[in-house]
Amino acid sequence: SSSSSTGDMSSVYDFDPITGNIPATKVEITVSLCVLYTQGVETKQWREFGRTEVIDNTLNPDFVRKYILDYFFEEKQSLRFDLYDVDSKSPDLSKHDFLGQMFCTLGEIVGSPASRLEKPLGGIPGKKCGTIVLSAEELSNCRDSATMQFCANKLDKKDFFGKSDPFMVFYRSNEDGTFTICHKTEVVKNTLNPVWQPFTIPVRALCNGDYDRTIKVEVYDWDRDGSHDFIGDFTTSYRELARGQSQFNVYEVSNSRVWWFSCLLMRSGIPLLRLSWLTILIRVTFIPLISLLTQINFTVAIDFTASNGNPSQSTSLHYMNPYQLNAYAMALKAVGEIIQDYDSDKMFPALGFGAKLPPDGRVSHEFPLNGNIENPYCNGIEGILEAYHQSLRTVQLYGPTNFAPVVNHVARYAAAVQDGSQYFVLLIITDGVISDMAQTKEAIVNGAKLPMSIIIVGVGQAEFDAMVELDGDDIRISSRGKLAERDIVQFVPFRDYMDRTGNHVLSMARLAKDVLAEIPDQFISYMKSRGIKPNPAPPPYTPPGHTHHTQI
Repeated sequence: SSSSSTGDMSSVYDFDPITGNIPATKVEITVSLCVLYTQGVETKQWREFGRTEVIDNTLNPDFVRKYILDYFFEEKQSLRFDLYDVDSKSPDLSKHDFLGQMFCTLGEIVGSPASRLEKPLGGIPGKKCGTIVLSAEELSNCRDSATMQFCANKLDKKDFFGKSDPFMVFYRSNEDGTFTICHKTEVVKNTLNPVWQPFTIPVRALCNGDYDRTIKVEVYDWDRDGSHDFIGDFTTSYRELARGQSQFNVYEVSNSRVWWFSCLLMRSGIPLLRLSWLTILIRVTFIPLISLLTQINFTVAIDFTASNGNPSQSTSLHYMNPYQLNAYAMALKAVGEIIQDYDSDKMFPALGFGAKLPPDGRVSHEFPLNGNIENPYCNGIEGILEAYHQSLRTVQLYGPTNFAPVVNHVARYAAAVQDGSQYFVLLIITDGVISDMAQTKEAIVNGAKLPMSIIIVGVGQAEFDAMVELDGDDIRISSRGKLAERDIVQFVPFRDYMDRTGNHVLSMARLAKDVLAEIPDQFISYMKSRGIKPNPAPPPYTPPGHTHHTQI
């Protein structure tokens, strides 16, 4: 259940000071009394991620401690929450009474209305274990970055005859009182009044999202042999720095370590270090938009053209092997399992194209897999797979391979809701020999104005040049001299993810990640192009010494 205090913060990944990489959006989860486990993507092993504090004597615990997780839209991030009744101080969980558990994915929480998920606890046969309420919020400052520049006056002369070669090192403080290096400036040679280059750093790297947390800055005199002399240090906070160029951001660089040595030097005034300027870049990110505004509608279109080979033969891409999924089914499952977390009713229209339909053998390029024109919706990924297998038994593979009808089919729905409340994702799985290139390009250029994205998964061994062209990563796609206003197509060749036998996906997670990687940016680019923003809540008043994470 939700709680306003931040509590402890554990973090899966840390900022990498070498590359400057911040791995992902951070999401905060508030839960009842429990232990959270995350599952390794490849190993599938559960690892303990963190525990809430223990709350005494209540059947409805409302916990303060938050879990801070890295959230990736394009990955299935499995979570497990185990609840215990704590009987002793022992950290050994087997010594406590198990009250139940719940499994979900991080995407399910983020994709729930207002990012709030309520689910029953299970794990004890025949017993009702109560419910658990999870809410996720994006730490509002986790994607912001700050650009700043420092200069200094009259730094200590460390070399008795010359000038200093100063550089600065920034550290953020951790919960446990230790410090982690997060930025090092360049060395400015031969000066006591250095002006360092401006640098940009993610706010989270600087203070882990806590504006009042101590930031320590040390200044050194660089030495060729690596034994840099300590000139002095000072502390500040992100809240102080954010005041920009003012008297608040002039710091005395004092050297408590070697005060006696400083006294021996002829000092002309106190060395001062000044923040010259600071700008803060705030990024609009995926989560607040998706949780406040948008229902994702996922449509599948499957290629039923004769080039796939006769489904009753094992060489066919549509071969119905009773023991294992064919390439079409594997691709559908891998991608669908991620996207379905963002589609709250889990009902998906599933279409086929390029087949002759019973009873009269007419060719169709947008037929419902379940055979029901009035209601082409299938229940979940399993429902789509069922309808796909059913239609393979009833239709005749034919041709040509026309994409434009299914693209226009989804575009018609997308055109009806352009207020940002819904976004449409079309997954086309195909063996890649496209017949209506000109019409498809036109359909994509028109679709680029609408709230939609297209994912094309190419199966089989064909040359996929046409698909790469539609993807538009290198050259933006155009039709009749009109350029698409956004890139809305992502193409992925399925064979890149298969083992040598072609029977197994080497990594479902890797495939889903690459297939879905561009969707958040495509989604945001649509929202921005239409000037749609989530309604930001005004930040709550924070008394000095506290911190908050606003939900954008």
